[in-house]
Amino acid sequence: METTVQEKIRIKKPNWLRVKLPTGENYKKVRSLVDEHKLHTICESGNCPNMGECWGEGTATFMILGNICTRSCGFCAVSTGKPLEADIFEPAKVAQSVKLMEVKHAVITSVDRDDLPDGGSEIWAATVKSIRRKSPGTTMETLIPDFGGKWQNLQNIIDVAPEVVSHNLETVRRLTKQVRIQAKYDRSLEVLMRLKRAGMKTKSGIMLGLGETDEEVYETIDDLSSVGCDIITMGQYLQPTPNHLPIAEFVTPQKFDEFGEYALKKGFKFVESGPLVRSSYHAEKHIF
Repeated sequence: METTVQEKIRIKKPNWLRVKLPTGENYKKVRSLVDEHKLHTICESGNCPNMGECWGEGTATFMILGNICTRSCGFCAVSTGKPLEADIFEPAKVAQSVKLMEVKHAVITSVDRDDLPDGGSEIWAATVKSIRRKSPGTTMETLIPDFGGKWQNLQNIIDVAPEVVSHNLETVRRLTKQVRIQAKYDRSLEVLMRLKRAGMKTKSGIMLGLGETDEEVYETIDDLSSVGCDIITMGQYLQPTPNHLPIAEFVTPQKFDEFGEYALKKGFKFVESGPLVRSSYHAEKHIF
């Protein structure tokens, strides 16, 4: 029988990408609450390798505005199509989940909603406000889309002032059109620049192993530094299905360390760089 592309990738997966099963009393407590109340987190649906560690630290990630995206990025497993109507009760539902799970630091993300005039930014703002009402001690990071460059929609996020606002470049300039088909590298940089100028703590992340060169990674770090980005995460790209972009390379932990050291020298306040790092990894530590 012919070996599929995905099977070949699995055979070649290095030891450093193996993950320990989640354990610990805090994790078990959150796991029980999630199961009992049928709560939904992107931690589970995204099979995040760091779920046990994050839940143990009181951090969880929630995705709002549905599970159908208007964009078709080559790296992402979220379905593409015509989204359902936005749920005006969703902010209250997410806030209730945060309260039940006793989340200390909530990361909120979403699909792209280019179908909506406000890009979903009003639901975004309502979610932040609702969490604050129900769990005033919970801090938040909002991992936002670019809102198509409609800056009033971005202003809706700024107005509610989450503790951290994150927007991922995802990849280097050369690969952006291939990896993030409808996105623009410079527009994402402008999102981060506008957020920083408005007084937000800013964060961005990139995936490695898509075919970028070392020089391009350094250039991307430089670009993020130039717009005042405070926090950067760098992790290994893993192909969700055989229909997504293939892995060009498994980047070594040593190489991640080199990129991380360079980012620290560029003045980033927090740097998370390693094969298993994801956007929300150690997010609770990025409050300063």
